[in-house]
Amino acid sequence: MHVENLSQWSGELNREMYLNRYGNAGLPVVVFPSTGGTHNEYFDFGMIDACKDYINAGLVQFFTLQSVDNESWECEWKSGHDRAQMHRAYERYVINEAVPFIKHKTNWFDPFMATGCSMGAYHSFNIFLQHPDVFQKVVALSGVYDVRFFVGEYGDDEALFSNSPSDNIWHQNDAWFIDKYRSADVIVCTGLGPWEQDGLDSFFSLRKAFEEKNIPAWFDVWGEDVAHDWDWWRIQMPYFLGKLFL
Repeated sequence: MHVENLSQWSGELNREMYLNRYGNAGLPVVVFPSTGGTHNEYFDFGMIDACKDYINAGLVQFFTLQSVDNESWECEWKSGHDRAQMHRAYERYVINEAVPFIKHKTNWFDPFMATGCSMGAYHSFNIFLQHPDVFQKVVALSGVYDVRFFVGEYGDDEALFSNSPSDNIWHQNDAWFIDKYRSADVIVCTGLGPWEQDGLDSFFSLRKAFEEKNIPAWFDVWGEDVAHDWDWWRIQMPYFLGKLFL
């Protein structure tokens, strides 16, 4: 398998940002790590090995990003608004810097896939909602999609509302966005087992919103034995890749 350890200077974040590449052909898949995770996490927890058949077949190539969660959603000493502003800087890094960098490395100029587990699921789904022209496939595993989980009630703060998927989707009526959502491949998965409860309310809110807006999506519910854990994500990700590519 082709592997590259890469980095680029981010003007948006004023630091060197690291990312890894696994594979050298196929659809670029941008991987967001779980809470506070690094660009090495997806490999370290066996996710690349779990998906190796699709990588080696040239169907997908994974680009694993690092996060700034410890300065945004997980930074408890900051106000909710300031956490959202740091998250927006990270979003600008992804869209304005990481995506063009990946395009240059791959010569791929069509839309990408976004994916992640836990906090990475939040990031992948949220960035899809914000930029459905950049990401036209998303596989979100075991996410929490309501920013109240991180910051509590946020009142009328637009920066928080716009980055709380289970809230803002209900108010998204722009035809351009809705048409892009309808043309995308959207997979959102949760288990019902240990440690999954925090995300269930926002999962079912998203599912209801997509149904009412007639946006096709696969909201897949796995059983009560399915935990919020890498053991299950290593099963789920190749399963969904098989549904998308085979």
